[in-house]
Amino acid sequence: QVQLVESGGGLVQPGGSLKLSCTASGSSFSFKVMGWYRQAPGKQRELVATVTSGNTTNYAESVKGRFAISRDNAKTTVYLQMSSLEPEDTAVYYCNAVQIFAYRIEYWGQGTQVTVSS
Repeated sequence: QVQLVESGGGLVQPGGSLKLSCTASGSSFSFKVMGWYRQAPGKQRELVATVTSGNTTNYAESVKGRFAISRDNAKTTVYLQMSSLEPEDTAVYYCNAVQIFAYRIEYWGQGTQVTVSS
Protein backbone atom coordinates (compact mmCIF):
# COMPACT_ATOMS: atom_id res chain seq x y z
CA GLN A 1 0.00 0.00 0.00
CA VAL A 2 1.46 3.33 -1.05
CA GLN A 3 1.98 5.90 1.69
CA LEU A 4 3.08 9.52 1.36
CA VAL A 5 4.59 11.04 4.49
CA GLU A 6 5.06 14.80 4.62
CA SER A 7 7.19 16.90 6.92
CA GLY A 8 8.51 20.43 7.26
CA GLY A 9 5.44 22.55 7.83
CA GLY A 10 5.15 25.15 10.55
CA LEU A 11 4.86 28.80 11.43
CA VAL A 12 7.05 31.34 9.65
CA GLN A 13 7.12 35.12 9.41
CA PRO A 14 6.37 36.90 6.13
CA GLY A 15 9.45 36.89 3.94
CA GLY A 16 10.74 33.72 5.55
CA SER A 17 11.45 30.28 4.13
CA LEU A 18 10.36 26.71 4.72
CA LYS A 19 11.19 23.42 3.06
CA LEU A 20 8.62 20.65 2.78
CA SER A 21 9.52 17.02 2.18
CA CYS A 22 7.38 14.07 1.13
CA THR A 23 8.58 10.48 0.94
CA ALA A 24 6.65 7.77 -0.85
CA SER A 25 6.83 4.13 0.19
CA GLY A 26 5.04 0.88 -0.47
CA SER A 27 5.45 0.53 -4.23
CA SER A 28 8.12 -0.92 -6.48
CA PHE A 29 6.75 1.05 -9.42
CA SER A 30 7.88 4.56 -10.22
CA PHE A 31 5.81 7.69 -9.81
CA LYS A 32 5.31 9.51 -13.08
CA VAL A 33 4.54 12.78 -11.36
CA MET A 34 4.97 14.04 -7.82
CA GLY A 35 3.86 17.38 -6.55
CA TRP A 36 2.33 19.67 -4.00
CA TYR A 37 -1.15 21.09 -3.70
CA ARG A 38 -2.56 23.38 -1.03
CA GLN A 39 -5.91 24.24 0.47
CA ALA A 40 -6.58 27.41 2.40
CA PRO A 41 -9.62 27.75 4.68
CA GLY A 42 -12.78 28.25 2.65
CA LYS A 43 -11.01 27.66 -0.65
CA GLN A 44 -10.62 24.78 -3.06
CA ARG A 45 -7.47 22.72 -3.22
CA GLU A 46 -5.10 24.16 -5.81
CA LEU A 47 -1.94 23.05 -7.54
CA VAL A 48 1.30 24.53 -6.23
CA ALA A 49 3.96 22.68 -8.21
CA THR A 50 4.67 19.34 -9.88
CA VAL A 51 7.74 17.53 -11.14
CA THR A 52 7.82 14.58 -13.51
CA SER A 53 10.15 11.59 -13.43
CA GLY A 54 12.06 13.39 -16.18
CA ASN A 55 12.43 16.46 -13.95
CA THR A 56 10.04 18.66 -15.89
CA THR A 57 8.53 21.15 -13.47
CA ASN A 58 5.29 23.10 -13.43
CA TYR A 59 4.34 25.92 -11.06
CA ALA A 60 1.27 27.93 -10.19
CA GLU A 61 1.69 31.53 -11.29
CA SER A 62 1.35 32.73 -7.71
CA VAL A 63 4.50 30.87 -6.58
CA LYS A 64 6.77 31.20 -9.61
CA GLY A 65 10.12 32.64 -8.65
CA ARG A 66 9.51 31.99 -4.96
CA PHE A 67 9.06 28.21 -4.70
CA ALA A 68 11.24 25.43 -6.11
CA ILE A 69 10.23 21.78 -6.45
CA SER A 70 12.71 18.93 -6.78
CA ARG A 71 12.98 15.14 -6.49
CA ASP A 72 15.74 12.94 -5.15
CA ASN A 73 17.64 10.53 -7.38
CA ALA A 74 15.59 7.57 -6.19
CA LYS A 75 12.51 9.53 -7.32
CA THR A 76 10.61 8.66 -4.16
CA THR A 77 11.05 11.92 -2.27
CA VAL A 78 9.82 15.29 -3.42
CA TYR A 79 10.79 18.61 -1.89
CA LEU A 80 9.25 22.05 -1.97
CA GLN A 81 11.58 24.91 -1.07
CA MET A 82 9.45 27.93 -0.26
CA SER A 83 10.98 31.39 -0.03
CA SER A 84 9.65 34.93 0.30
CA LEU A 85 6.57 33.49 1.96
CA GLU A 86 3.45 35.63 2.12
CA PRO A 87 0.40 35.40 4.39
CA GLU A 88 -1.52 34.29 1.29
CA ASP A 89 0.62 31.13 1.25
CA THR A 90 -1.00 29.99 4.49
CA ALA A 91 -2.69 26.65 3.84
CA VAL A 92 -2.54 22.93 4.38
CA TYR A 93 -0.04 21.56 1.87
CA TYR A 94 -0.67 18.10 0.43
CA CYS A 95 1.80 15.85 -1.30
CA ASN A 96 0.58 14.09 -4.43
CA ALA A 97 2.00 11.20 -6.44
CA VAL A 98 0.77 9.66 -9.67
CA GLN A 99 1.45 6.27 -11.20
CA ILE A 100 0.40 5.56 -14.76
CA PHE A 101 -0.23 2.08 -16.11
CA ALA A 102 -3.11 1.41 -18.46
CA TYR A 103 -4.89 3.63 -15.97
CA ARG A 104 -3.94 6.41 -13.61
CA ILE A 105 -3.56 6.00 -9.85
CA GLU A 106 -3.26 9.04 -7.62
CA TYR A 107 -2.10 9.14 -4.01
CA TRP A 108 -2.30 11.87 -1.38
CA GLY A 109 -0.47 12.61 1.81
CA GLN A 110 -2.21 13.60 5.01
CA GLY A 111 -1.25 17.26 4.69
CA THR A 112 1.04 19.58 6.60
CA GLN A 113 0.08 23.03 7.87
CA VAL A 114 2.03 26.07 6.71
CA THR A 115 1.20 29.33 8.46
CA VAL A 116 2.75 32.63 7.42
CA SER A 117 2.15 35.26 10.05
CA SER A 118 3.95 37.89 12.05
